[in-house]
Amino acid sequence: MRRADFSMIALRIALVTLGVGLAFPGATAAQPSETPTRPAALPSIELPPELDRVLRDYERHWRAGAAGALAALFTPEGMIRSGGTWIRGRAAIEAAYANASGHLRLRAVDYAIEGRTGHIMGAYGYGEGELEDEGAFVLTLRKADDGRWLISADLDAG
Repeated sequence: MRRADFSMIALRIALVTLGVGLAFPGATAAQPSETPTRPAALPSIELPPELDRVLRDYERHWRAGAAGALAALFTPEGMIRSGGTWIRGRAAIEAAYANASGHLRLRAVDYAIEGRTGHIMGAYGYGEGELEDEGAFVLTLRKADDGRWLISADLDAG
């Protein structure tokens, strides 16, 4: 790229910036010393009992360090994200959760069911009582032939 091209790009950026300032005269740029405010957490919602059971069983098995029981909450081809990669299948999930334990707390903020599939979106934290959320999750669900909801995928974001 030639030097003149860079000058034209810089001029265009300056004009766009000026235009935004003129279009929104009351807008001010955030100052480095200002602390951004954290959006309020979404409120918890009540799940239907058959979906709430998935979260309560997940918490109970996690707290007990019961990796096999955790893996049994998933479909046979269920998936989790661990160590930057996807892990598929109950045996692999059990191995990934071998050292999982602690006072896990899950709360739902949204859910949907459509036929034999659904999802739960929520937040998680560790400890007891009223705590701040430490991360978010999305569970995709599939209804098994016996009527139980199983997790087909668990995606967490810390």
